[in-house]
Amino acid sequence: MSIQSSIKSITITQIKKKKNQEKITMITAYDALFAKIFDGEVDMILVGDSLRMSFFGACDTLSADFESMIYHTQAVCNGAKQSLVVCDLPFGALANPQETLAWCIEIYKKTNAQAVKIEGGIEASDIVRFLVKNGISVMAHIGLKPHFVRFEGGYKIQGKDTKSAKELLETAKVMEECGVFSILIEGVKAEVARQITQNVGIPVIGIGSGRDVDGQVLVWSDTFGFFEDFKPKFVRQYLKGAELVRNALKEYVRDIKSGDFPNDDESY
Repeated sequence: MSIQSSIKSITITQIKKKKNQEKITMITAYDALFAKIFDGEVDMILVGDSLRMSFFGACDTLSADFESMIYHTQAVCNGAKQSLVVCDLPFGALANPQETLAWCIEIYKKTNAQAVKIEGGIEASDIVRFLVKNGISVMAHIGLKPHFVRFEGGYKIQGKDTKSAKELLETAKVMEECGVFSILIEGVKAEVARQITQNVGIPVIGIGSGRDVDGQVLVWSDTFGFFEDFKPKFVRQYLKGAELVRNALKEYVRDIKSGDFPNDDESY
């Protein structure tokens, strides 16, 4: 038995136990190559529908479909054997409980994802409750919800007034009652995110929501500097990835044109 196969995967139970104990780490991935690099270094890997923007070059996430999410989740699961893998449900996945459950069952059957992520507020509670009752582990996504970008008229920070803060806290509590194992909270004022974290008994993972949550998630191409169009305020770049790759590519091209590559040791 290899060392890799002898290491147990991170489970839903282990994630829940980290609440108030240690910060939870999460990052996105869309293929086996990067999933293998991230595997075991982070607690969770999110196969986000953000792939439509960072991977495909679309202007938003709404064009992601069920088949592409299955495809990329299969790839990520092929690379990740330790980190807990979460599959994003694409826009339009919450039409009705039976249809959403059928999609989740297919995700479970065709991939090794341990959970799904659902964007939605209290209006999605019946569907979330139905999924949980049927054995689907759910991560709720509240606050700034990219699926609502056209409805909202843009990406707008949430929790900026008392009414919005109260609604977010109520939504978080309802999601907990429905049985979600964690909540992803995006684009929410830091103080509101802190209050929500303190008032629910499950882990709260933040993105653009301050430090006083149970963990953080970022899109990998933002984190490592591969997406150059713009840098969101909440992103900290840990690598100038695009610059490094571009410089290495220039060396590759130069060596080919000069005849330096391949040399005798690189030839049969």
